[in-house]
Amino acid sequence: MDNLNRILESISQPAKGKATSNKKRKWREIEQLRDRFQLEKELKAYEDSLEYMLEEF
Repeated sequence: MDNLNRILESISQPAKGKATSNKKRKWREIEQLRDRFQLEKELKAYEDSLEYMLEEF
């Protein structure tokens, strides 16, 4: 989550040059990171439950 905060802070800083295309690209990158973090969270939940199930046997 620390990586996400750093990216969000970098977006709040004024951009130089092609601001519109850079903003779109940065937002796409942020969305990809959010999706990745969400997927990692979901996979971690499944991993924990699988380990619990294996301990029962």
